[in-house]
Amino acid sequence: MIDFETVREIAHQLPNVEDGLSYGAPALKVGGKHLFVRLREDLNAIVVKTTFEERDELMAADPAVYFITDHYLNYEWVLVSLENADVDGLRDLIARAHRLAKPQKKVKK
Repeated sequence: MIDFETVREIAHQLPNVEDGLSYGAPALKVGGKHLFVRLREDLNAIVVKTTFEERDELMAADPAVYFITDHYLNYEWVLVSLENADVDGLRDLIARAHRLAKPQKKVKK
């Protein structure tokens, strides 16, 4: 089974990842500010930054792994069951979440 330490190891292979807290729970942030993964210990899951489109695709493809609660309906996040996830899928999802959370460079006008 995957645990949050495995998630941390995967995330820390990406640039500028820092450990932090989100609502008192262990979290991973880009540059210490931009949240992209958070532990939901009560659900044995992580919350991962995504898009609405990707979230819908993930949940349709594998509802045992990807799900949401009512709280996340209007937010671009997906819950990932640590009990049912696989490392390769998690690696890809975390990399995409990292890209989404990374601050975009402003274009000079």
